[in-house]
Amino acid sequence: MLLKKFASYNRHITITTKTNDMETPDQLKEMVRQKYSAIALQDKDTNASSCCGATSTCCGDSVYNIMSEDYDKLNGYNPDADLGLGCGLPTQFAKIKTGDVVIDLGSGAGNDCFVARQECGPEGKVIGIDFTEAMIAKARSNAEKQGFHNVEFRQGDIEKMPLTSGVADVVVSNCVLNLVPNKKEVFKEILRVLKPGGHFSISDVVLVGELPDKLKNAAEMYAGCIAGAIQKEEYLNLIRETGFTTVTVQKEKAITIPDEILKDYVTGEEAKTFKNSGVGIFSVTVFAKKDSCCKPGSGCC
Repeated sequence: MLLKKFASYNRHITITTKTNDMETPDQLKEMVRQKYSAIALQDKDTNASSCCGATSTCCGDSVYNIMSEDYDKLNGYNPDADLGLGCGLPTQFAKIKTGDVVIDLGSGAGNDCFVARQECGPEGKVIGIDFTEAMIAKARSNAEKQGFHNVEFRQGDIEKMPLTSGVADVVVSNCVLNLVPNKKEVFKEILRVLKPGGHFSISDVVLVGELPDKLKNAAEMYAGCIAGAIQKEEYLNLIRETGFTTVTVQKEKAITIPDEILKDYVTGEEAKTFKNSGVGIFSVTVFAKKDSCCKPGSGCC
């Protein structure tokens, strides 16, 4: 057995795993499940201060905010539900209307669900899905404290959602699909659960160009969202191939890996080469729509 540290930049959890635990999708999921179960038991400040271990001070401030965005100005924001795990503000771009049914994939402690609830109002409904039991418990506790009766949280795998078809007006997700081995299956599930004419707004991490193998293959970088990311064009093509239309990048932000992270994986010369290579890591928020009608000849139109 080998102790490995899984670094997600603004939090760092040490868990025990076998050297080859990242070789299969199920093992990848279990690694992420363990990591986020540990994160669920900490608050945002603790997650940030423990990026290099619970008692370490090796990380600079630049590490803490590589991914996360500032929710403070969004209506419905609940600091107790913000663990600093996102890479965008999908609810800000999701075009949620009063009365909408909104699904949040990888809902964590409920942060985006509570912002979505503010948008859809008491007439609407928000359902958060997360496969980490500890996160579900934390989210339910946060909802109960606020007295929210139209927000619910279901434990499940977003590759096989615990939802009937055609129930959602809007789907949102924040920095979650990059951790899922089978992204195509998730997009198929999103298409299934959306109503005709429904849409999604998803924030995620994508690549432009190939990362050096030392970064791409490192377990730490995977748990930190980067080595689990795919090429930007591949990501957008997956959405189109699934059957979505009006595929639009609503926001794009370059992400710079600080020297504090790079030095653990590459030499100084390798880091310099990487920085000058034109390879890019980006946080993107992507919008796409499900057609209002089924394909011609299907009998639904």
